[in-house]
Amino acid sequence: MNPLRNRLEVIPAIDLLGGAVVRLYQGDFDQVTQYAQDPVELAQRYADSGALRLHVVDLDGARTGEPTNLPIIESLARIGIEVQAGGGIRDLARLRSLLDAGVTRAVIGSVAIEARDVVSGWLTEIGPDRVILAVDIRLGADGEPELLTRGWQTGTGQPLWPLVDHYLACGATEFLCTDIARDGTLQGPNLPLYETCATRYPQAAFIASGGVGGLADLRALERTGISRVVTGKALLDGRLTLEEIEQFSRDA
Repeated sequence: MNPLRNRLEVIPAIDLLGGAVVRLYQGDFDQVTQYAQDPVELAQRYADSGALRLHVVDLDGARTGEPTNLPIIESLARIGIEVQAGGGIRDLARLRSLLDAGVTRAVIGSVAIEARDVVSGWLTEIGPDRVILAVDIRLGADGEPELLTRGWQTGTGQPLWPLVDHYLACGATEFLCTDIARDGTLQGPNLPLYETCATRYPQAAFIASGGVGGLADLRALERTGISRVVTGKALLDGRLTLEEIEQFSRDA
């Protein structure tokens, strides 16, 4: 057996909009692809394939702040797979509602950038192991990753690395890092970015997000040293099979 196998955990993604399974292209609500699968049945298939964790995004919550899909997320958490979920977490009450619904880890995005002291307090109160910090970036002209907020619409002018330093000091260990130029494109992940993350922060678990188009991309990500990867569209479109991700998701 390859000693590197299973270092990379593949986390299937389910994005919910109006109760339906969808994918957006580069986060654009005007470019939505809807899929016919029932979200709970789809999650069960992922669990049966050996996936250890599911990534769920409440797109209605992200857009409006209202937890429209919370009952579905609660159903997903009951099937026996760990669920990390986010979308519109703007206060502690919303965070707690997800955890109370059975979510293992809440994914916090924009507010973690805009209100660092507040979110640092949440980590202390909830526990850093119950939170994943979502960092959405685009590469600047100098090649450095810039943080974005509010559904990728707002550039902050802030670099990624000081934010990671801040939350590591607060006890955080997991970061979901999305290169928005790759999201939903199936054109391959930003390998240099994730290699830098893994090398610069060996004490942290970075989750790659955006661009996975097939098995070759997973193998390339594995070589970067990244811990985990989220993939949605490649699975939904059949570019990745459940048999292919099983070798990354289950000890063998």
